[in-house]
Amino acid sequence: MSLQPSATVILAAVGELDRVVACTKYCADVCPDVRKQGATIVADSWTASTDQIVAARPDLVIASVPYQEKAVTEILKSGARFLGLAPKTLSDIYADIAAIAGIVGAHDRGEQAIREMQQEIEAVRQQTNGARRVRVFCEEWGKPLICSQSWVAELAAAAGGDFVGSPGKQISAEAVLDEDPDVVVAAWCGAGDRVPLEKIIRNRGWEGMRAAKENRVYCIRDEFLNTPAPTLIYGLRALAAAFHPEDFSQPVGLRCITKVPVQKN
Repeated sequence: MSLQPSATVILAAVGELDRVVACTKYCADVCPDVRKQGATIVADSWTASTDQIVAARPDLVIASVPYQEKAVTEILKSGARFLGLAPKTLSDIYADIAAIAGIVGAHDRGEQAIREMQQEIEAVRQQTNGARRVRVFCEEWGKPLICSQSWVAELAAAAGGDFVGSPGKQISAEAVLDEDPDVVVAAWCGAGDRVPLEKIIRNRGWEGMRAAKENRVYCIRDEFLNTPAPTLIYGLRALAAAFHPEDFSQPVGLRCITKVPVQKN
């Protein structure tokens, strides 16, 4: 049973998606094939239910941050084996891939998935080496305003960007404006690619920010940056295209602001 999309994506990457007997609706959005094989849709790591877990009769429950204490209690009450993940960095994500792959007997495929991620990240790093670095503000939530996670800061660095703010921490709109980043990237948890870019620039008073004035405000699909799994490679490509559009083609999942609000006097 997978209670977080990252675990489902990892299982798919190592060729073991058919082991998933139950997962969340968010998992099914990211890996539609899990619905086709008849997996039961259950609550996630935040709202897990003992009854749902017991009914699915899994050999293992895999969950990941963000947790709610009550949800963890519900998982433990089910009596199922429980693997809880809490990655912060790319190294943590590689370790999680290796752990899940090892548990399901797919060690070699897990190593391959890790190797492919590392090779892709290094290839982008080499391609941006020597290019002008851009200062980028990445956010994973809008109210309150929260910076993207540490692994996003690492991906941004590989793509030729310098991360503004403290990863995973709350920050004020005024503080971001003071930093005056070259690029703004919004990837809100659960929002897919529907972040209202024009609205956030207007409501935060960011019309005079360099990123807004130069039309360098972007939305990247939620799962490409917020799912700590091999799908982060798509987020890496989107970041690289946002930072260096002259060197990288427009990838799937990247959307640019279309009309910057006029700054008020």
